[in-house]
Amino acid sequence: MVTEVGDVFVFGDLDHAGDASTTAATAIVLHPSGDGYWIIESSGRVHAFGKAKHLGQVETDWLKAGEQVTTMAANPTGTGYWIVTNTGRVAPFGTAQHFGDLSAFALNGAVIDAAATPTGNGYYLVGSDGGLFSFGDATFRGSVPQVLPGVTLNSPVVGLTPDPDGSGYWFVAGDGGVFGFDAPFRGSIPGVLPPGSSLAAPINGMVPYGDGYLLVAGDGGVFVFSNKPFLGSLGDVELNAQVVSVGAI
Repeated sequence: MVTEVGDVFVFGDLDHAGDASTTAATAIVLHPSGDGYWIIESSGRVHAFGKAKHLGQVETDWLKAGEQVTTMAANPTGTGYWIVTNTGRVAPFGTAQHFGDLSAFALNGAVIDAAATPTGNGYYLVGSDGGLFSFGDATFRGSVPQVLPGVTLNSPVVGLTPDPDGSGYWFVAGDGGVFGFDAPFRGSIPGVLPPGSSLAAPINGMVPYGDGYLLVAGDGGVFVFSNKPFLGSLGDVELNAQVVSVGAI
């Protein structure tokens, strides 16, 4: 996982390949091999470590007024990636191709996460309102506004993860609520917390993990809903900055 200031913490068999010197990290993306990772800043700057190669980045003059980079997604070979902004603009680098974006649309919620399809020939974008947008060979399976029209979520959507077979996807909201679309529900934070209790810090990251997903909170707390084991967290560690993203294999 990575904090806003670029500190990286690893658990299990992953190696620590370096920290990023920044004050504005927004996401960490693992190289598909697990031997390295990229860290992206809100300015568009990319930090590459291990087998993850620096393939390019957007410059600050490319960003429009009020626009910032929120996430990035790598293709399955690790030879390309897409950088995504809050307005839904997508910039491809390396072997990644541009399959479209949301630059021509007025959005109800900022785009906050992205994920590539298993082939690398498409990607999903998700907005904070739970709106889902599919490009290339990514298949639309539904969205929060579609199934809950006119309903305001208790907490904004903060993450998107395709299911293992690539046929569907999950969203997670800041309160740990999970929404599945053609993907099996594996559990959620509201379903396991005692009545009347709440998270010490909001959820702000979600990644695929085994047959389900792994969630991370801003204080480094990790929550596993999967057939794979829990490997540790930072929930009892005093951090210099909040955790903003997590990666897993």
